[in-house]
Amino acid sequence: MTRVDFYVVSSAGPDARLEVAVRLADKAWARGHRLFIHTADEAEARRLSQLLWTFRPASFLPHGLACTSGGEAIQIGWGQEPEGHDDVLINLTIGAPPFFSRFERVAEIVTQDPQFLEALRNSWRFYKDRGYPLHKHDL
Repeated sequence: MTRVDFYVVSSAGPDARLEVAVRLADKAWARGHRLFIHTADEAEARRLSQLLWTFRPASFLPHGLACTSGGEAIQIGWGQEPEGHDDVLINLTIGAPPFFSRFERVAEIVTQDPQFLEALRNSWRFYKDRGYPLHKHDL
């Protein structure tokens, strides 16, 4: 059964979620996981891709956009069905994507933005009502 982790940060702002997503991607990739990062739209996917390139000067996170990806360990999408990924899903959209249950783990990032707080409370209830194991991490 899919494990769902909520990562709660004390900051707000549009880049706060992306920065946490990059940190989570770095950590998961270093542990040998394959990731699909689900963004709200292509613009957010491209912004995240740029952050992955510049995250750390000495590191490299092999990634690609779902529309052009050649099977990289980290794939970024915005509505596409994940191809070849079922290990870790980092969800940056509001609500659970329809394909979330095929993944071993789902990461939801909670910032202090009012529109995200209420939506992610609803996501918590959605997963909980369906019996998924939930874990909360304060960052």
